[in-house]
Amino acid sequence: MNKIVRRVLTVLPAILLQALWLYLLFSWLAPWATLISAALSVLSLIFVLYLITKQDESTYKILWLLVILTFPLPGALLYLIFGNKRTTKPLKKKLERVSLPENKNESSEIINGIAAEDKRLAQTFSWVENKTGFAPCVNRSAKYYALGDDMFPDMLEELKKAEKFIFVEYFIIENGLMWDSMTEILAEKAANGVDVRVMYDDLGSISTYTKKDAEALRKKGVRCVSFNPLVTVKGTLNCRDHRKMLIIDGKVAFSGGVNLADEYINHIEKHGHWKDIGFKITGEPVGNFVRMFALFWNAFAGETVPEEYFKTALDSSASDGIVLSYYDSPLRDDAVSNELYIDLLSQARETAWFYTPYLMPGNALLDAFVRAARRGVDVRIIMPGVPDKKLVYRMSRSFYRVLLEAGVRIYEYTPGFVHAKACVIDGRVGTVGTVNLDYRSLFLHFENNSLFYRSEILEKLSADFEKTQESCVERTVENVGQSFGKWLIDGVLRIFAPLC
Repeated sequence: MNKIVRRVLTVLPAILLQALWLYLLFSWLAPWATLISAALSVLSLIFVLYLITKQDESTYKILWLLVILTFPLPGALLYLIFGNKRTTKPLKKKLERVSLPENKNESSEIINGIAAEDKRLAQTFSWVENKTGFAPCVNRSAKYYALGDDMFPDMLEELKKAEKFIFVEYFIIENGLMWDSMTEILAEKAANGVDVRVMYDDLGSISTYTKKDAEALRKKGVRCVSFNPLVTVKGTLNCRDHRKMLIIDGKVAFSGGVNLADEYINHIEKHGHWKDIGFKITGEPVGNFVRMFALFWNAFAGETVPEEYFKTALDSSASDGIVLSYYDSPLRDDAVSNELYIDLLSQARETAWFYTPYLMPGNALLDAFVRAARRGVDVRIIMPGVPDKKLVYRMSRSFYRVLLEAGVRIYEYTPGFVHAKACVIDGRVGTVGTVNLDYRSLFLHFENNSLFYRSEILEKLSADFEKTQESCVERTVENVGQSFGKWLIDGVLRIFAPLC
């Protein structure tokens, strides 16, 4: 409820501005109302032309065009505050001031190895590296977790082994069995000289983790900061830290969809059985996670991560494919994960399977799903059967029909809520991370994602997908219905999907 109230408060000033303007227009400025309205219409037209010519996701542009044309003054104000990337400059400047040790990963040999098998896919890996600055690594060991319940004990076990440092970065932290168990170990390690640092998203944890909680953690010797604190309404409000990572000594990293709250490990039930996934990675690939965390910590915590922490443990065990772990940023010109999924779908030959809790893709990604299915690729999407947010769930369903008619198969997990975010293409390349298939995740949030190639983790992911599908009900064109009223509602919901 607090989140909803705060979102309402962010648009309230713009609404009041429009009301004030109408009052002035019909009272004090009445003699010049026609002239003023004409001038505003011209300015609105110029603003609209600017949006049309701007390179941006078309769905997002349509939304703002409707808002600005309907409510010129508040629409323009809201766009300038929340819709324009220029308002994110404060975050961008902080990140640009950070200088990390040179990344010494030699990626050319790895890229050439992929190119020997698939030149087109090698171009994809090279593009992700160029756009994000994170290089692919030889994967030595990656353990897949089909549930947060399975990952949690391993997280505790690895925390107990920490000798030098522990980095914790999550969107949601909530007091309970999971976080309290971790906090106990973190405090003990901090008391023994281990460098423990925690970063959480202020808005994501606004109703679950208070300033008092953070201060109590600091008193136990743990460095703790909130990302992008919500102090006043500002243009960076939408840029949330949705990343999830636990890094220990540069030797081990955990990631995936699991936040640090009890529903993620099914200790409590909020929306039925909670289906989430994650992974543990070891050796050299952990270095990318260290760099991701250090970049944010150095930029937003006002402290510096020691250079010695960037020396990740080498692993001489047999190769298990390739992994490229990177983070998404709304500050970049390209939405990397969005473009990556479009690219992978264009390369799919046989199968393209996706886990996602929310399904509100932009037009380009939606078209990529449709095109893949139409050319005969087995495209499947597993969605929740029990929603966590009913309006968002209804918006997701508004995209079903166009996908189903193209041949995409959509399944809903009947035991409860699916929070997993992953894809596997042709069983040989895929991702596991924090990226949902909605506008907020693909374009507005900071996310982290790991791209795997020919790794055993993809076999485990595929097997888990098929097993999960057995607990799902398949949606079809016939059972989604198509009345005029439903068509009208779906159309409206599709327009406003970028806001959710």
